[in-house]
Amino acid sequence: MSLKEKVEEVIESDIKPALARDGGSIEVIEVDEGSGEVKVRLLGACFGCPMSQITLSMFVEQHLRKKLPEVSKVTLI
Repeated sequence: MSLKEKVEEVIESDIKPALARDGGSIEVIEVDEGSGEVKVRLLGACFGCPMSQITLSMFVEQHLRKKLPEVSKVTLI
């Protein structure tokens, strides 16, 4: 299974449901298999929210890195 498939699986099963409780969502834009960088877009209520950077770093990035140590960072597009 590629890193992109693993990232999408964790996002679908763990992260999207949590964001949906607050009216938000997330979309994987790109996964760099070499560097481990994941680029995402926040959608719904998360798009433009003043707390989006905190959501990204304190929830999305930490959760992905915990589940998938090969993820080096998560960037918001």
